[in-house]
Amino acid sequence: MNKTIVVKAGAICLALGLPERGMPEILGFGRGALAPEFWPDVPRSSRVNGMDVDVPSNVLLPVGGLGFFGWPAICGHRDGRMFTLEFQNWQTEEIDAGIILKTEDPVAEIGLQICLNGGATGVLSISTSLINRGSSDYTLDRCMAASFLMPAGASELTSFTGMWGREFQTRQSQLPNGLWMQESRRGRTSHDRFPIIFLECGGERMGFHLGWSGNHQMAIDTLDDGRRLVHLGELFESGEMRLAPGEAYDSPTAFAGPDSEAFHAFVRESVIAWPGGEMKPRPVTLNTWEGNYFDHRIESLKAQANAAAAVGIERFVLDDGWFGKRDDDTTSLGDWFIDERKYPNGLKPLVDHVTSLGMEFGLWFEPENVNPESELFRAHPDWALQVEGRPLLLSRNQLVLDLTRPEVSDYLFQRMEAVLSQHAIAYIKWDMNRDLTHAGGTDGRARTARQTRAVYALMNRVRQAFPAVEIESCASGGGRIDYGVLRYTHRVWTSDCTDAFERLEIQHGASQFVPPELLGAHIAASPNHQTARKLSLAFRALVALAYHLGVELNPLTLDAEEKQELERWIALHKSLRPLLHAAGKQFRLPPLDGRYVWGAADTDRIVAFVVQGPQMAGEQPAPVRLPVSGDSDVLWRVAAVHPVEPEFIRISEGQQKLLNGELTFSLDTLRHVGLPLPMLKPESGLLLEFQPVKGG
Repeated sequence: MNKTIVVKAGAICLALGLPERGMPEILGFGRGALAPEFWPDVPRSSRVNGMDVDVPSNVLLPVGGLGFFGWPAICGHRDGRMFTLEFQNWQTEEIDAGIILKTEDPVAEIGLQICLNGGATGVLSISTSLINRGSSDYTLDRCMAASFLMPAGASELTSFTGMWGREFQTRQSQLPNGLWMQESRRGRTSHDRFPIIFLECGGERMGFHLGWSGNHQMAIDTLDDGRRLVHLGELFESGEMRLAPGEAYDSPTAFAGPDSEAFHAFVRESVIAWPGGEMKPRPVTLNTWEGNYFDHRIESLKAQANAAAAVGIERFVLDDGWFGKRDDDTTSLGDWFIDERKYPNGLKPLVDHVTSLGMEFGLWFEPENVNPESELFRAHPDWALQVEGRPLLLSRNQLVLDLTRPEVSDYLFQRMEAVLSQHAIAYIKWDMNRDLTHAGGTDGRARTARQTRAVYALMNRVRQAFPAVEIESCASGGGRIDYGVLRYTHRVWTSDCTDAFERLEIQHGASQFVPPELLGAHIAASPNHQTARKLSLAFRALVALAYHLGVELNPLTLDAEEKQELERWIALHKSLRPLLHAAGKQFRLPPLDGRYVWGAADTDRIVAFVVQGPQMAGEQPAPVRLPVSGDSDVLWRVAAVHPVEPEFIRISEGQQKLLNGELTFSLDTLRHVGLPLPMLKPESGLLLEFQPVKGG
């Protein structure tokens, strides 16, 4: 019996028609979508030499071989047979804010469930589960998590690319005719092919994300009528997903939302699980990596902790180099025992010193990898992912451990547990510094998909054992940032590049789908360690201030004036942190002529960062218009400018009065006309605080 269902997520609706046979027809998707009254009584007619029966192409997770000639979202076989699927007898089960669709293919002996979830945040999530109900193995070649239908018409695709140190580079393009495809085979989310896009078609704009930290596929298939099907799912290695009788494959979850604000709200409400159930103010962090690298001297580290506490830092994170005989990156990964040469009395004296200063203590781990030059590898060379007869390919002098083997995962958990249980550790920086190659198990089969699930399982095991400990996801910087890993973590390291100039574009791109309080942004040394670029402390601070603020340098190298300035910036961050990290208050503008603008606003205060990266090409900057809302009858003024003397190229007397707070303006003026700010010098910026004028 034909049936229609509608799933709502805020203003977004997905309307589906459940046929007697075949996949659900997407009758509408987007704002105000609904199921037409005439479905299914008015099927579309095919072309003259087309199929004699209606075979709709606008379906959820289309399958091939039975009249659909587009890109199939689900396909598999039983030893080359049963390569077609035709599901029937759709059943529905209501769940909170959504519905589960259930169906069977009695010929192929395959069961299918599709879970659709809505909610008030405006993000729709879909995941798929396929079950082998036959008596023989079923090879699943592809099983997308979800399909979404976008209109015909002019298109603009926004995607994100990059590399190590230059993640989240935004790219705009038009969709080609036929099929657009993105695939990643790196075994982690990747630096170059992030599983998120924004697509605008026929006046409808939507964002799509796959919450998955392994190999992925994203496909946009143009249908015969010009509409587009957007598919998101996991990418399998050859023969990797072979289901035994009774075994099921559960896909990652795909997400669709109208804008960044909806994605931010969804992450805050439905993805992140904070210790105690509520986010505390994000602690200003000192990370020791760029200040020390592998040179760990306990008295120096204690002195750095003293200096950090003095400038207002709230969390001290000891990075790589504390374990095994780890004097460089060629040795000791896997030997998670405290280095007695560097710490003859263990880590406790340093941990106790840090916590006595009122700071939290954090510690770096890279559990998934191993150096061939390590006690662990010498004892268990078979624990590394490998393919028989093929060379072990090193990356950063390391191999990847096979976490799908229980003894490997147990060993890693036991070593982490031993350290965490004996010290007052509040935070783990969980790193992963290489892509997956020769990712095979002892049975000779590919392990990439199961490896990702095993990583999640180990993270979850640590979370369950130490529920008060927060975890950061770091993977050579921003190589593992997605909603899958964020279910187990509380912060992401946005990039290994700490150059504030480079961070402008990196943080702008990442902010499209990750809230600012989760994005690690550190004030690093000058010259910068990655680029050798020299930047003022004010510029470095401005670029980092709105995010999860940290410091990435040795504070003992700062002179008295620099320490005072750093202390002032940290104090300013703390005063603004409740607004900068408040749910639903942030805004960001597209970069214009090298100028980046972002900030936050509520009814009593507006904060705007205006930062110039490269030198402008235009003779004058456009007025800064801020997307703020509120009472248009209330007048506002500039209440504070940071730094007090920004690096302007030239400033008029009227502009000076504006910045001094002598002139007032309405929110309508701020929204629609904008403020004519002076041109900034390249690699400089300012932070403006606006307040309403009391008493009119």
